[in-house]
Amino acid sequence: MRDGPLEVDGRTVEVSSSAKVFFPDAGVTKGDLVAYYRDVAGAMVPHLEDRPLNLQRFPDGLAGHGFFQQDASDHFPAWVRRVPVARRGRGGTVDHVVCDDAATLVYLANQATLTFHAWTARAGDLHRPDLVVFDLDPDPGQGVEVARAAARAVRAAAEELGLVPFVQTSGSKGFHVLAPLAPSADVEAVKGLAQDLAALVAARDPERLTVEWRKAKRAGRLLLDTNRNGYAQTVVAPYSVRARPGAPVATPIDWRELGRAEPRSWTVANVRRRLARKPDPWAGLPDHGRPFAAARERLDELLARASGTRP
Repeated sequence: MRDGPLEVDGRTVEVSSSAKVFFPDAGVTKGDLVAYYRDVAGAMVPHLEDRPLNLQRFPDGLAGHGFFQQDASDHFPAWVRRVPVARRGRGGTVDHVVCDDAATLVYLANQATLTFHAWTARAGDLHRPDLVVFDLDPDPGQGVEVARAAARAVRAAAEELGLVPFVQTSGSKGFHVLAPLAPSADVEAVKGLAQDLAALVAARDPERLTVEWRKAKRAGRLLLDTNRNGYAQTVVAPYSVRARPGAPVATPIDWRELGRAEPRSWTVANVRRRLARKPDPWAGLPDHGRPFAAARERLDELLARASGTRP
């Protein structure tokens, strides 16, 4: 892609510095990044729309300085949607960007956004998430198979609660498992559900899995990380490029692919071919949102049974 005006869904995005190399090892330029996000917008935007975003930007590419941006820049065009979010305990608001269309996605890519980190709640009700998330990254030396085992274990437990879990490669070290919820419970209740479910899963496989945050006490076990479920916490959005060598991409997969998938199996170079052959495995994900109350009740029953007490 060259410098100059690019028409995207009726909007004009001015592409600049397209020849600048963003991923030196892979030869991926800024123009390649913009073209990638333009081409995957049809699959990616449905997972971004109506969610506040944290933008991870690298104006000089991966070899330069990167930073996280929450507040929309003053120079962003008026057609880029913002949502004001109150600062907890500090007063004032942060105007987060919301990406509801392909033009916004391409514009933000031209602003050197490598990775899009999305809230687990939507702009209309920031305190009631519609996703519960588990981040499964093995520590060095553990290997990818323990992350696969953790993903399968979280899937099985989530399904026992009546939830419908989905999985993606993180594009980094492991996998993300998440399940859509009907947005009825507040963020603390959803975080509590995630923590208790993780504790149940870890108790079922204590040799390989743990909820212990302190590395010294993990004893080589994989942490079932539920921290992405707190207020204003985010999860890497599907099809986001990661700030890692090789330009890897966080990629939704179906459960049958998990046994072969590596955390960095897909990159800017091959995701488009994948989408041409295989529809987005997460398409229609919100349609699978399940009631929180029923899931919480079922989890309490499982925890009581595991502890040997009556529910």
